[in-house]
Amino acid sequence: MTQRTLGEWLAYLEQLHPAAIDMGLDRAREVTNRMGLQKPAPRVVTVTGTNGKGSTCAFVASLLQAQGLKVGVYSSPHLLRYNERVQIDGAEVSDELLCEAFAALDAGRGETSLTYFEMGTLAAFWLFERAQLDAVVLEVGLGGRLDAVNLVDADLALVTSIGVDHVEYLGNTRESVAFEKAGIFRAGKPALCGDLNPPHILLEKAAELGCPLFLRGRDFDLQAAGSVWHWRGQDANGQAIELRDIPLLDLPMENAALAVQAYALSGLPWQPERIVAALAGTRIAGRLDRRQFNWKGKTLNVLLDVGHNPHAAEYLARRLAQRPITGKRLAVFGLLADKDLDGVVSPLVCAIEQWAVAPLDTPRTRSQAELEVVLQGLGASVAAYGSVAAALEAQSEQATAEDEILLFGSFYCVAEALEWLERRATQEAANGFAG
Repeated sequence: MTQRTLGEWLAYLEQLHPAAIDMGLDRAREVTNRMGLQKPAPRVVTVTGTNGKGSTCAFVASLLQAQGLKVGVYSSPHLLRYNERVQIDGAEVSDELLCEAFAALDAGRGETSLTYFEMGTLAAFWLFERAQLDAVVLEVGLGGRLDAVNLVDADLALVTSIGVDHVEYLGNTRESVAFEKAGIFRAGKPALCGDLNPPHILLEKAAELGCPLFLRGRDFDLQAAGSVWHWRGQDANGQAIELRDIPLLDLPMENAALAVQAYALSGLPWQPERIVAALAGTRIAGRLDRRQFNWKGKTLNVLLDVGHNPHAAEYLARRLAQRPITGKRLAVFGLLADKDLDGVVSPLVCAIEQWAVAPLDTPRTRSQAELEVVLQGLGASVAAYGSVAAALEAQSEQATAEDEILLFGSFYCVAEALEWLERRATQEAANGFAG
C-alpha cells in the first residue's frame, strides 16, 4: 500500500468517526490500554481553562527547558500547520513522524473508532513516549474531565481561567464549567488555579481529592511595580519565595504567574535571572503577537490575537490600554457564529477608530453583514469586506507607521492573516532578490 502523506492522514482522520466531538474517555482509554500508552514522560503538567491555556503551556515549557529538560508540548488548535500541535524541545515534529504515529494508532485501535482530536492526542502520546522526554505539557482541548488529554494522570494540574464558553458541552454557568475543568485533578497531586474568583465547586473537588491547592491572590500573585512586575508564591516545601523585576511580557502576565508557581513546585533550581529570561523569551504565534510588515513602501504594525470570547476581549482591551500608541488602532475582525458577538466587541469599541469586518473561511462563520450591523449599533465606524485578506489590505492602505492594525476574533482569522503575511514576505524577498 502506498504510504499516506500527512495531508492524506488528516483527511482520513476527519472521516474516521461519525461525530467531530464525542465527549467521553471509554473508546480512547481502550486504545491507550491496548497500546500501552500510559504516561508519556516522568513529569506531566496538564493545563485547562477558558482562556490562556496556550500561553501557560508555553511558559511552563520554557521554564523547564531553561533547566536543560527535554520537554514535549501538545496543544490545539493549530494556525497554519498541524505539526504545531506536537512540539519537542520547541520544534514542531516532522510530517514523517506524525505519519508514523498515525499509522501505529490506526493499526493499534482495531475496530474502535476515534475522533480526529482523539487520534491526534494519542499520536502525541505515542511520539512523546518514544522521544524519551523528561517532561510533557498537555493542553486540554475542551473542558477537562472528558477530554482525551485527561487519560494521562497529571503530576501538576493547572486551571488558567473559568468563563462560559462551549455551552453545548460544558454548560452555561461558571460552576458547570469549573466542574468539567476540575476533572483533571488527581488525588494528592497539586492543583493550581489562576482565576481570582474560582467557583466553589472547584475548591470542593480539590478538597475531596486531597489536592494541595494553590490559588492566585492567596498562595501566589503578581503585582505591578512601576515598569516591572514582582511575583510571590510558595515552593514545594511551603516556603515563601519571590521573583522580582519581571518586565512586561508580550504574553499574558497572569499566565506567566501561574506557570512560575507550577515551576516553583517542581523542585528544580530557583534561579531568578534564568527564570525571568525564560519568561521574556516565550512567544506564541497569534497571541498578543506583534509584527511589522511592508506595504507599498510603508512599514506597518499589526497585532494578532486569537481571542474569541468576552473574557479574552476584556483582557485584550486592558493590554491595549497598557500600551498606548501615537497613531490610530484599526481593527480587522471576524467571528464564528456560536460566539458571543456583543460580548466580544463591546470591550474594544472605544479602543478602535475604524473596523474592517469579514467572514471567515468556514461554514461556521458569522456574515460580514451581521458583524457590520452589530458594530454600527454600538456606534463604531465599520466597513465590510469579502475576506480577511481583503479587510487587511484595506486597513493597510489607510494605515501609517504610527498606527496599529489589530487583527482578532478567531483562530481562522489569525490563520488567514498569517498566510497573507507569509505571502507578502515571500514576495518581498523575491523582489529584493530580483532587484
